[in-house]
Amino acid sequence: MRYEKGHKEETRQRIVEIAAREFRRNGINGIGVADVMAQAGLTHGGFYSHFASKEELVCAALDEAGRTSRTRKAAEEGKSLEEILRGYLRSEHRDHPERGCAIACLVAEVGRGSKVARVHLTAHVNRVLELIEARLPEGRETAEERKKRAMAVFSTAIGSLQLSRAVTDPVLSDQLIEAGLRGALALARLQTKP
Repeated sequence: MRYEKGHKEETRQRIVEIAAREFRRNGINGIGVADVMAQAGLTHGGFYSHFASKEELVCAALDEAGRTSRTRKAAEEGKSLEEILRGYLRSEHRDHPERGCAIACLVAEVGRGSKVARVHLTAHVNRVLELIEARLPEGRETAEERKKRAMAVFSTAIGSLQLSRAVTDPVLSDQLIEAGLRGALALARLQTKP
């Protein structure tokens, strides 16, 4: 059967989008290639006409998640750092990891994984740090101090999001999000709204 021009690229993109969502929802080791392919309406055997390995799919999924990140979109729309942090540290983001930050969802697994996947995650981390740094209020600090402040802001935000997902107490989970937001805003030296 002959397919129209671009069919293979469209199919590959559909697989990557599904993998990006499902890896964030279930973890990289929590879903297999056969499951991703089934969700794409394809057979497991068809996987190898698009990817050499699951690792290659993981890298493509990390890139896709970074490309479609809500944080990145908010930055492109000109949102302030406070708006970005408030969008990141909210219950909807906590409750729907499949639509959220791939770094927060996958950092532990990727950290134990291949160097190739860590390179892709590192690129995503660097983009987020750059957008935070660009939105920090001006101060009397060196470029290196400003970069470290951006790292502290992001580390606080990502850590509180991860903790809020891990605990079973819903009140504590909400408190962790709120505390993380307050901490990130304080580190960013932003005026907070009540």
